[in-house]
Amino acid sequence: MDKKELTRNILELKRQRNAVICAHNYQIDEVQEIADVVGDSFALSKYCASSPRDVIVFCGVHFMAESAKMLSLQKTVLLPEIHAGCPMADMVDAKGLREMKRNHPRAAVVCYINTSAEVKAECDICCTSSNAVKVIQSLAEEEIIFVPDKNLGDYIQKKVPEKKMIIWDGFCVTHHRVTSKEVQKAKEAHPDAVILVHPECRPEVVELADFVGSTKQIIDFATASPGKKFIIGTEMGVLYRLKKDNPEKTFYLLSQGLICPNMKKTRLESVYHALEKMQYAIEIEEAILIKARTTLERMLNVQ
Repeated sequence: MDKKELTRNILELKRQRNAVICAHNYQIDEVQEIADVVGDSFALSKYCASSPRDVIVFCGVHFMAESAKMLSLQKTVLLPEIHAGCPMADMVDAKGLREMKRNHPRAAVVCYINTSAEVKAECDICCTSSNAVKVIQSLAEEEIIFVPDKNLGDYIQKKVPEKKMIIWDGFCVTHHRVTSKEVQKAKEAHPDAVILVHPECRPEVVELADFVGSTKQIIDFATASPGKKFIIGTEMGVLYRLKKDNPEKTFYLLSQGLICPNMKKTRLESVYHALEKMQYAIEIEEAILIKARTTLERMLNVQ
């Protein structure tokens, strides 16, 4: 099938299955184009919870589809590419976290949404990069165990110095590979451009930025800004939406290394086969699901 026929068939199968297609901002252009909703983890988590559809096709990575399932227990959640994982999520496991909790019994345990259901089940509350500071500020405890992203943890600690952050030694392999030298080089090449970076980047990169925020916050800032040139320090998938929504502005990718191979695995063919064969359905052990779901519900209740 060519792209046009494939798109028609996906739309027909979506109608037949009473499905909604969600896509993360880091997905390839053609997948974003076919999606009913495109966003970051936080926005998609909320959307899935409120969707009236029977089937959710989640174009992202495994932990995202798990989160959607936790908030949509009666719905079928499909991950088109079952091997689309997250290396950062794999850097923390429940056993290691339990040991850290034993060493810090008074600490509240906060997990970044980039974690498995099993890890979430060991935590008190979840957060995303867009609401992490607000979540930490909402907690009564002075000590906070934060997993798994040390760069986001460092960013939070600087924003909330009154808390003692006990931070897991994990990182996003995509954002972490960006260096301060690349920022300086980008500044020299485009001195009149505004630099926007994700807090998953190294602290020294974050310090050189003009604006730091989640994927959605970066998109919103660039769209609302009167500026005309922007250096984007997050995964390259956001460029599709930025350029589409702001044709009069120019966007430069901060580093050629800002590409997540797992996010690029999903293709139109993947979405088609997911709907055609109802694959791959996300299933979570009930005991884990109940505990993990609580962390997401608590996050969604933070105003």
